[in-house]
Amino acid sequence: MRVSVVIPVLNEAAGIENAIQRAWDAGAAEVIVVDGGSHDGTAELADQADCVLVRAEPGRASQQNAGANLAQGECLLFLHADTWLAPAATQQIVEALAAESKLVGGSFQQQITATGISYRWLEYGNRWRARYLRLPYGDQGLFVRASVFRDLGGFAKVPLMEDVLLARHMRKRGRLTHLPGPLHVSARRWQKHGIWRQTLRNWLLITAFQLGVSPQRLAQFYPRHDQGKSAEQAGQPSDSETNDTVVSPE
Repeated sequence: MRVSVVIPVLNEAAGIENAIQRAWDAGAAEVIVVDGGSHDGTAELADQADCVLVRAEPGRASQQNAGANLAQGECLLFLHADTWLAPAATQQIVEALAAESKLVGGSFQQQITATGISYRWLEYGNRWRARYLRLPYGDQGLFVRASVFRDLGGFAKVPLMEDVLLARHMRKRGRLTHLPGPLHVSARRWQKHGIWRQTLRNWLLITAFQLGVSPQRLAQFYPRHDQGKSAEQAGQPSDSETNDTVVSPE
C-alpha cells in the first residue's frame, strides 16, 4: 500500500523543507505540497524540494482536496506544515490498514515540541479524544483510505472544521484507529496565545459548533496565526490552530 502525504501551506517558509524531508524519511510514496498563496517564499522552497507542488485557492479544505485529487496512493495522509512524521509512521499505517479491512483511517499520538507538564496534559487529552471519542483533528495526522475519502466527496468546502466533519463521516463508514507515531507538533500556537487561553478558545469554538453555529460564522471570530496578509485577506484560520483537548463536537 502506498501512502500519499498532502501538506497544505500558507507562509510556512521556516519549516516546509523539514516537513517535506521528514515525510520522505517516514516512507511516503509521494509528497504533495499545496500552496494557498504564500508570499514568504514557501512555494519556491517547496518547488526546489523533492515534492509535487500545487497551487490552489487558500483554505485547508480546498488545498487538501486539490492535493488529494493528484495523489496516486491507496492511503492519503494529511499533514499540517508544523507537524513532522516519525520514521515509522507510514509503516504503522500500512500495517494497521492491512490487518483490518473495516479500518478506514485514523491519526497519530502527538508529541508537542516543548517541555512542561501542561503540554503533556494536552497530549493526553488529545489522545483520549482521538482514541475514545474517535474524533481525530487535522494536527494529529489524519489519514484515510483513498477510496473512502473519494466516496465521501473529500473535505467539505468550509472555512473551519473540515477535519471534524471528515472524521464524523469516516467513522460512519468504519473504524478509526489512533497509532503511536509519534507525530511531532510545534508548540507555536500555545506559546503565542498561552496554553490554557488557547485551550479555552478551542473549547468555546467546538462547543459553539456542537450547538449548531456554522463553520462560516465561527471563522469570523477564530484567532489566526500570523501568516501575513494573504491569510487575513482570504479569511482563513491557521493551518495549525484547530486543537482542543477533550470535547467531541457531536
